[in-house]
Amino acid sequence: MTMHERSPVEDIDLNLARNVLEIEAAAIQALATRIDARFADAVRILDGCTGRVIVTGMGKSGIISRKIAATLSSTGTPAFFLHPAEAVHGDLGVVQGDDVVVALSHTGETSEILRLLETIKRVGARVICLTGAPGSTLARAADVTLDCQVRNEACPMNLVPTASTTAALAMGDALAMTLLVKKGFGERDFAELHPGGGLGKRLLRADQLMHTGDGLPVVTTNTPMGTALRVMSDKGHGMTCVSTADGRLAGVITDGDLRRRLTDGDSLPDRTAGEIMSTTPRTIEPTTLAAQALQMMEAHRITSLVVVTPDQRIQGVLHLHDLWRTELF
Repeated sequence: MTMHERSPVEDIDLNLARNVLEIEAAAIQALATRIDARFADAVRILDGCTGRVIVTGMGKSGIISRKIAATLSSTGTPAFFLHPAEAVHGDLGVVQGDDVVVALSHTGETSEILRLLETIKRVGARVICLTGAPGSTLARAADVTLDCQVRNEACPMNLVPTASTTAALAMGDALAMTLLVKKGFGERDFAELHPGGGLGKRLLRADQLMHTGDGLPVVTTNTPMGTALRVMSDKGHGMTCVSTADGRLAGVITDGDLRRRLTDGDSLPDRTAGEIMSTTPRTIEPTTLAAQALQMMEAHRITSLVVVTPDQRIQGVLHLHDLWRTELF
């Protein structure tokens, strides 16, 4: 290395970076000792909310508020962010008596939020406060106050909101995750709210993908094979369900069944669907996951599954192409 060359880290204070992470980690760890009856009360208020959860905060707290609202919404609790400055200019009308307001303010004296309190209290909405100042005006006015104070910010000047915003975000996550479990919100619920995500695709159910109504190929056991062939051709699934008179599955006819019958010299036009059908088709229930259906198709080298209820009533048909479209492969 020449005298004019620098080491890649020569002019970077790595210890400062490590110190930032250590301070923020310590701020989160300190919160764990404050999870008490007040936290439990906050979760109960959120769980009992029959309206919406409205999360509000100014500046950096506002950014954290947006994230908390998004996390709540994605885990089964209707929530949205309300900008406190815009609220006092007309948007405050969205707050109703059955709502819960989650207010973030590190000082607890944010003027824009304090100006909202009178109206929030007047309409009867409950208030949960996340603050670094448990004795502040906002904290005293709230129904429940969660203490998010930090010893100091990670900023070398102790000015830029860093550890304090990290602590507020972590407390918001703790609320959302505890509430999620209390509500019994599970993977299937998450998938329904995130159909475009990777987890959502893996947790899609058969009843969300299957063909029903006019798209469902189905004939009865007494249907002449000429008609059954037209149904198979029109629906384009390479098969048709064969039902009993009361709508239960009796069997299926696939392209493979037809080829085998023709090879054996059968005169198909003279037969009924009930005479040609296979009586042991592969079936799944409506709640079967798409990934499980795909595994079943691959294991048995088939391209369609009939979706039935436990008493064998036909609900739909799931085709391999439907699974391809989910990009499960």
